[in-house]
Amino acid sequence: MYAQATNKILVEVSPVFIPERSNRDLKYYFFAYTVRIENLGNRTCQLLRRHWVIRDGHGHQDHVLGDGVVGEQPLLAPGESFTYTSACPLRTPSGSMRGTFEMIDEAKQTFKVAIPLFFLRGHERDAEQTARC
Repeated sequence: MYAQATNKILVEVSPVFIPERSNRDLKYYFFAYTVRIENLGNRTCQLLRRHWVIRDGHGHQDHVLGDGVVGEQPLLAPGESFTYTSACPLRTPSGSMRGTFEMIDEAKQTFKVAIPLFFLRGHERDAEQTARC
C-alpha cells in the first residue's frame, strides 16, 4: 500500500495486476487500484476533481483529468473516509501513477491533495524485458 497525507487528507492506494484481463501478445497489461481517502482534519471537505499522471515502462506519459472519481464527488466529514476501485491498462508490464485531487472545504476554499506515486507491476519476466529497453 502507498499512502500520503496532504492538508489533513490521507490518500492510500493499493494497486494489483489483473492477469486474466491482460494479453502479453497484444502488449495490453491491465491493473486495478483501490483508493481510500480519509478526512483527518476538522472541516468537512468534498472531492471536486482528479488529475492522474500515468507513465508506462517506456516513459510515455498520459494525463487524465475529470470531475470526481467513479462518477461521484464524495463529501467527507471529519473522520469519514471514501473508498473506490478503478483500473488502468498499460502497453507495458510496468509503470506508475500519481496525481492530485482538488477538494473544497465548508468555507468554499479549494485545495489540492497529493495522490502518492505508486507502481504498477505485471509479470516479472515481462517487466524485466521492458526495463532493458
